[in-house]
Amino acid sequence: MHITAIKQQVKRQGRYSVYVDGKFAFGLSEAALISSGLASGQELTPAQFEAHKKAAGLDKAYGNALRYVVMRPRSTWELRDYFRRKQVDDEGATQIITRLESLGLVNDRAFAEAWVANRRLLKPVSKRRLQLELRQKHVASNIIDEVLAEDETDERDTLRQLIAKKRSRYADPQKLMQYLARQGFGYDDIKTALSELAEE
Repeated sequence: MHITAIKQQVKRQGRYSVYVDGKFAFGLSEAALISSGLASGQELTPAQFEAHKKAAGLDKAYGNALRYVVMRPRSTWELRDYFRRKQVDDEGATQIITRLESLGLVNDRAFAEAWVANRRLLKPVSKRRLQLELRQKHVASNIIDEVLAEDETDERDTLRQLIAKKRSRYADPQKLMQYLARQGFGYDDIKTALSELAEE
């Protein structure tokens, strides 16, 4: 088996197509091509070919994962779920996650902090709701507890903001209470906030 050509891809800059015995074999990023040491005219054993092909698959998966985590912060679980959907094996997924962690691009603590900050900007939300959302992203309980403990948002003020925003939509006080409970606020806090607003 001979590498007959290595050509830069037209549609994807920074990626190269490797041809073996005149046929396209696999694609590599520029960094992966340099580290592989592959060159035109080089002879490969079947075992070497398979090893390079597997490495090319991981290189492509890494490039895709890089774009995925740059779009917005991701939890480790989200990334593993992404690899599962893309049919990347566990060993390969772990290698890529470790690489992204070393670059500071995957970090569950930073993810949880960004998640809380972003949700706070978007709308009034309870700590209980945030806790549930982070659990759904499979963030470790100790990280969730630490991040929410550092969140200095006044829960009662958040509740009052939400009531002010939703009161016109829920003419029935009972339905408003049910809505607020679904958002993770405690029954006693809801009753107190509604009573205070009624007195104003």
